[in-house]
Amino acid sequence: MKITIYTTNTCAYCAMVKRYLDSKNMAYETVNLDEYPERQQEAYKLSGALTVPITVIDSVPGPKTVIGWNPAKLAAAIS
Repeated sequence: MKITIYTTNTCAYCAMVKRYLDSKNMAYETVNLDEYPERQQEAYKLSGALTVPITVIDSVPGPKTVIGWNPAKLAAAIS
């Protein structure tokens, strides 16, 4: 399972997602859209959203995307 979090420098909810995943001992990659603005289109294509955090969980049977800080959806996506 691969987890990617799209974030920005000022996103408080992004930190909450990271803390949640850390508490579950889940490894993840962070894509800071302030540092890599060219990846904003990629994040939009995956989520249809222009807000962060966007958490993408690549797993079987297919990728799951969680927009914003939603612990219930995150729990379901990583289980």
